[in-house]
Amino acid sequence: MAAKKTSKKSNVSADELLAYYRDMLLIRRFEEKAGQLYGMGLIGGFCHLYIGQEAVVVGLEAATKEGDKRITSYRDHGHMLACGMDPNGVMAELTGREGGYSKGKGGSMHMFSKEKHFYGGHGIVGAQVPLGAGLAFSDKYKGNDNVTFAYFGDGAANQGQIYETFNMAALWDLPVIFVIENNQYAMGTSQQRSTSTPDLYTRGEAFGIPGEIVDGMNVLAVKEASEKAVAHCRAGKGPYVLEVKTYRYRGHSMSDPAKYRTREEVQKMRDERDPIEQVRDMLLTGKHATEDDLKAIDKDIKAVVNASADFAKESPEPDLSELWTDIYADA
Repeated sequence: MAAKKTSKKSNVSADELLAYYRDMLLIRRFEEKAGQLYGMGLIGGFCHLYIGQEAVVVGLEAATKEGDKRITSYRDHGHMLACGMDPNGVMAELTGREGGYSKGKGGSMHMFSKEKHFYGGHGIVGAQVPLGAGLAFSDKYKGNDNVTFAYFGDGAANQGQIYETFNMAALWDLPVIFVIENNQYAMGTSQQRSTSTPDLYTRGEAFGIPGEIVDGMNVLAVKEASEKAVAHCRAGKGPYVLEVKTYRYRGHSMSDPAKYRTREEVQKMRDERDPIEQVRDMLLTGKHATEDDLKAIDKDIKAVVNASADFAKESPEPDLSELWTDIYADA
C-alpha cells in the first residue's frame, strides 16, 4: 500500500534551482528578522520560527498550480512566503499593525490570504486538518482538480481528529495531501518517546491512504514526492500522506530554551544537512551561479526583509473600532 522513502533527485533547471534557493533564503532571513523584532518587544504573544524547515514548504509549493489551497498550524510564516504572500503584509501582521494581512488582529498564529488560497495558521493543535479536508471537499463538489495541502506536525499526528479526518477523506476520495512536518520534537518531546510507530505516514494505511516518507532537508526530494502526491489527488484517487522528515534549529516557540536536545545535535544538523547550503553547493559545483551571484541574492533578500520590518514599524496599530469588525459574516 505505502511506498517507502523517495531517494531519486528531481531533474530541475538552473533557473528552478536558483528560485528554490531564493525562496528558502527569503524564509530564513525573514524568520531571523522576526526573531530580532520579537526580542525587541515589537512582536507580542507567541512566535514560532521555521528556521531549518525551509525545504519542506518550498519543495511542496513547487508542485502546485493556481487554485490549490494550503492550511497549516501556528508555525506558518514560511508557508505564507512560499505561496507568494507579501513579506510586508506578513511582517506587519506579526507586529500587530493595520497593514497586516489580518489588519493586525491575528498576529503570528492567525493570518489568512484568500487571494493566495492560504487558509491560515491555526493555534489549536491539529484543528486545521479537518478544515483542510473541508477545503478539499469543496473542490471535489465543484468538480475541479484543485488539491489542498493540510500541514501538521509530529505532535499533532497523535491527535484523534487527525484520524477522523483520514477516515472521511478516504471515504469520500478527497483531493487532500496530509503533510506531516516531522521536525522530530513536537513541542519538546522526541518522537521516539511520544509515538508508537517509527514512521508516521503508515498511520494512513488503516484507512487505505497511500503515503511515503521523504527527506525534508532536501528540496528536490520534497518536490519529487510532492509531484507524485499531487498527481495522485488530481487523478481523483483520493488523499495521500507525506511524512516529511525535517528539523527546526530554534526552540518550539521564542519562549522555549530547547534544553531537551544538545547544542551539538543542532550544530551537526546545520553543518551536515542544512537545506539551503545543500542547494548552494549544487549551484556552485554545477557552475549555475558564482559566489558573487549568491551574495547578490542574499543582499537583495536582506533588503526585502529589512523593508518589511520598516513597513511594519511605520504601519499604525489598528483603531479601537476594529475590535467590532470581522466578527460576523453577512449570510
